[in-house]
Amino acid sequence: MTPGNNGASTPEDDDPFGYLYADGQAAGAQPPSGGGGYGYPGSVNRVRAVGERQYGQQQPGYGQQAPTAQYGQQAAPTAPYGQVPQQGAYGQPNAHYAAPETVPGGAPTGRQSSGGGGRGRGPNTKGLLIGAIAVVAAVVIGIGVAMMNGDSNDSSKVTTGGSTPSASGSASPSASASQPASAGELPKIDAKALNLGTGVSTASDVAGAKSDGGTYVTGLNVAGAAVTWTVNGIPDDGTYTLFARYSAAGADGSMTLTVNGKVFGSKLRMDNFAHAADGDFAKGWTKTYAYPSLTKGTNTITISCGDGDSCNVLLDQLSLKAGQVKS
Repeated sequence: MTPGNNGASTPEDDDPFGYLYADGQAAGAQPPSGGGGYGYPGSVNRVRAVGERQYGQQQPGYGQQAPTAQYGQQAAPTAPYGQVPQQGAYGQPNAHYAAPETVPGGAPTGRQSSGGGGRGRGPNTKGLLIGAIAVVAAVVIGIGVAMMNGDSNDSSKVTTGGSTPSASGSASPSASASQPASAGELPKIDAKALNLGTGVSTASDVAGAKSDGGTYVTGLNVAGAAVTWTVNGIPDDGTYTLFARYSAAGADGSMTLTVNGKVFGSKLRMDNFAHAADGDFAKGWTKTYAYPSLTKGTNTITISCGDGDSCNVLLDQLSLKAGQVKS
């Protein structure tokens, strides 16, 4: 280099785009290369501002942007031009990112993870199914109980009536005789156990009586004749049915019924329901009934031959049933 000639590549003449012009190409300007400066041959790099260059670090190539860091933070490395920066594996923590909840004092996240690969817990379908089955079972049991209760009402049960005396009834000749006493039944009595009044006696000459030994009461066809039954063990106050088994032959009969010292409202009918011939008492056995009102405990029942009565009958047995029944 001679005095007055500083050459073609002095810094002030180093045009970075000299290779684009004819005079620059004549002076030997070349397009920029990856290894050094650009412009004329042997040109020097431009002076950088103080602190701009960081020594000991790899500089980005042409067309690449140097990573910048915020104040107080370390800049993240960048990938070469045209390449995607390398990321961590899926699900792995990023070295340049920390979730707020991991920082001491950070706010907790609103979404909580659960087991089973991060899926939320679904509805409790098992519990709902058990509840539905329980409801169906309760309905079925309720229907069964209602059906059983409906069948428990027996319309054939006898109900006791009021205390008002009613007209006495009489049984047909085909009605069955009183059955032997059993547990829970009301009292009954044979003729020979009755308290016999004046002129009344027992006999067993006529066949067909059901009292013990075929015994029956006779002599009732005289005015004032009577028999009395003292009944113990009446469970409650109310209306009962008094059955009388007797034999009538020829004309129909009737007698007076007295309960606890009070005359019953109507006569005790003793008709010839068997249609037995006059004097044929063996074929005239039948029964009649009345509905007297009794009190709890002990009662007295008297059958007598009063004024206007027709008492030509033989008396066999007396019995009671609760309520108003006919057999």
